[in-house]
Amino acid sequence: MRIWAIANQKGGVGKTTTTLALGRGLAALGHRVLLIDLDPHSSLTRAFGVAIDPPPRGVLDLFGTPPSDLASLAHESSIPGLSYVCAQAALATLERRSANQPGLGLALQNAMTRHAGQHDYILLDCPPTLGLLMINALAACDRVVVPTQAEPLALHGLASMVRTADMVQRSRRRELPVSILPTLFDRRTRAGTETLKEMQATYGPVVWEDAVPVDTRICNAAALTVPAVGGDYQGRGLSAYRRALEWVLADDAMRMEQAA
Repeated sequence: MRIWAIANQKGGVGKTTTTLALGRGLAALGHRVLLIDLDPHSSLTRAFGVAIDPPPRGVLDLFGTPPSDLASLAHESSIPGLSYVCAQAALATLERRSANQPGLGLALQNAMTRHAGQHDYILLDCPPTLGLLMINALAACDRVVVPTQAEPLALHGLASMVRTADMVQRSRRRELPVSILPTLFDRRTRAGTETLKEMQATYGPVVWEDAVPVDTRICNAAALTVPAVGGDYQGRGLSAYRRALEWVLADDAMRMEQAA
């Protein structure tokens, strides 16, 4: 089982779209895929058409006493091979609870360890803030995929995310590969083109050499509904995500071969 965290310490860079698109691509390859929504804003949950009032059972239940079993929280989507776990707005209260409830920093990792073998890939849609939920994801994952809008202001969030991943890697003493995925790229703008070049010059081969272009069909999809990124739509955005997935999978395969 491989675990990827989709993370950036800046909002609006395409984390949820990336999670959905990569998950769809993995499922299309025949893998059993589980998407977990860790963001209290619940964008991924809404994308699957789930009403959040009243709140569904979901990620928060993994932090309970006793914690719920991950399998009991997973819902099958309309896409074969793709399941999901909902977020709840009350996830925002976890930071306060952590002071009086030790061990929460590894709650997600423990839940996925007990779940091992039921899915081939788990993708974690992280919140844009560095807190208990993101730390849980980074402690548990095998790779961090960092969607980054190809515009100058996004570079600060990218730098923060790379520093955070490096800090977590040192603390856990095992490799944490980072894959930087430029998104929302408009090649017609000078700012976008120059930002992409700066990313590649600064971070080198961990930056995808291509970019996911602005795709109005995805951008305008109400609440990022599954039909927009999970149905029969085959626009340029999803085409780019398929190529990005191939790039990440190739790097995964190379690292596993080197470690063998």
